[in-house]
Amino acid sequence: MGQITLEKVTKSFGDVEVIPPLDLTIEDGEFCVFVGPSGCGKSTLLRLIAGLEDISSGAIKIDGSDASDVPPAKRGLAMVFQSYALYPHMSVRKNIAFPMKMAGVSQDEQNRRIESAAKALNLTDYLERRPGQLSGGQRQRVAIGRAIVREPAAFLFDEPLSNLDAALRVGMRLEISELHERLKTTMIYVTHDQVEAMTMADKIVVLRAGNIEQVGSPLDLYKHPRNLFVAGFIGSPKMNLIEGEAAARHDAKTIGIRPEHIEVTEAGEWQGRVGVAEHLGSDTFLHVHDTGLTDILTVRSTGEMGLRHGDCVSLSPRHDQIHRFDASGLRMA
Repeated sequence: MGQITLEKVTKSFGDVEVIPPLDLTIEDGEFCVFVGPSGCGKSTLLRLIAGLEDISSGAIKIDGSDASDVPPAKRGLAMVFQSYALYPHMSVRKNIAFPMKMAGVSQDEQNRRIESAAKALNLTDYLERRPGQLSGGQRQRVAIGRAIVREPAAFLFDEPLSNLDAALRVGMRLEISELHERLKTTMIYVTHDQVEAMTMADKIVVLRAGNIEQVGSPLDLYKHPRNLFVAGFIGSPKMNLIEGEAAARHDAKTIGIRPEHIEVTEAGEWQGRVGVAEHLGSDTFLHVHDTGLTDILTVRSTGEMGLRHGDCVSLSPRHDQIHRFDASGLRMA
């Protein structure tokens, strides 16, 4: 079991409150992602759950039991850091075995768990190598293997892919998602990359300045952002946010429309000039200037387009996909 509940949890450093009173439940077996900009409190929140930082008030419960004052090693959780934190002088086998050795697990049981984790992570052929002989992705898999053999109630990942190049990040993202499908164990994953959040999570927690802005499935947050912050943060490229006359016509302070919901047409409602055209093969992203709506309007179109810098374009928004926000930034019905 791996349900984790935070009840009115706060964290202060001196007189500075970095986590205001916060309530959150992560269900057993859920893949929950904490996402938000740098400094939003997501890593601090993870460290509070792990016990690496003390909460200032409130309670953290693991499977219904108050773990607020339980030492990290006794919480039944396993943490994977972005720095791998491997012992360079030890083989992969010994790195993976280390937490079991410290816990007094028998040698036979250690071997069983090591072989099982190595097979799951494609590390069987690398068990006698040292970390310096491995790629970044392989080292990260060793760090994950070391967590797996502890057989924790939940895995805690603190930006584990940030040190990898783009291609390795995509590969490891898939491997971690597949691992979750196999283990069915609770996973809490911290990232500033909302693409990682969208592609991996069962549930996303969007944080800003220690506050939870919205909790929900990736598609729920994408289709129904509760405020301007979530609307502008979730989605790549981000939602176009427009004020002024265009918003007033929809009885809103601000309207939002995603790039894929604006079409290039012959006689559209909006006119503009292409600043940059990004041709990606399957998609084309147009960054359109001089619309009178916002500084830059981003348009996403499927396939190739022959438009270039300086070309005039006519654009038609899908009115059924326009999001309305009031003066306080909250989504309107």
